[in-house]
Amino acid sequence: MFVNQFRRCSRPGCGKPAVATLTYAYAQSTAVVGPLMHTSDPHSWDLCEYHASRITAPMGWELVRVDDIDDDEDLTALAQAVREAGQTTSGLVDPVESDHKDDKDNAQPSAQHPVHRAQEHQKRRAHLRVISSQSDVTQRSDSSSSRHD
Repeated sequence: MFVNQFRRCSRPGCGKPAVATLTYAYAQSTAVVGPLMHTSDPHSWDLCEYHASRITAPMGWELVRVDDIDDDEDLTALAQAVREAGQTTSGLVDPVESDHKDDKDNAQPSAQHPVHRAQEHQKRRAHLRVISSQSDVTQRSDSSSSRHD
């Protein structure tokens, strides 16, 4: 018996058949909506016709819609174009090549890495105190009440 399996839309609450695939190119801040991929990819989302037509890119990202890809060469060319689009600059600021070298050796314990700051945090005084006996409790409450008078 032959059962026709189809992928469903990835949007929550939508069970319609998927017709497109949404893929994010994080390095280029680009979202690409294209034809349904032949195999399911865990890093992409399958969308039904309704959601594919209404999807928007995150703020500051570019949305690229690809209606049809005939062969692998077209797909490779599209991927290259998306990569190149992410590498272009606005031209407002000239790229600066710097010969600056850090004077600070970040491997030294004086560096600002959280691992190296742990010793500093251990030296801080805690905001909670341990009280050992009932007499200490009464002494502390007497001293705190005299401060408020």
